[in-house]
Amino acid sequence: QVQLVESGGGLVQAGGSLRLSCAASGFSFSSYVMGWYRQAPGKGREFVATVNWSGDSTSYQDSVKGRFTISRDNAKKTVHLQMNSLKPEDTAIYFCHARGRTDFWGQGTQVTVSS
Repeated sequence: QVQLVESGGGLVQAGGSLRLSCAASGFSFSSYVMGWYRQAPGKGREFVATVNWSGDSTSYQDSVKGRFTISRDNAKKTVHLQMNSLKPEDTAIYFCHARGRTDFWGQGTQVTVSS
């Protein structure tokens, strides 16, 4: 059974930090590109960041470059998103995503940034 379980969301003031984690199971984690997406109220789901299978190549949405860092631990089957200098516009549900032979999604974790 494939599972992607996100954690680490919450309420934080603007300028603060949060670290999201995603624990994966049920598939060959190290063979998948892992990523984070987000969906703000009333908007579509958008790309935030991805990391390749080995962890040495990452990509980011322009609005989070320099503030967010994605990383993965293949031994622990986890992927993280370190979010610094958070802004109210970062408020959204954040979803973990696995892209490979089949795509998988987590249930999401809420991040709320107050001004």
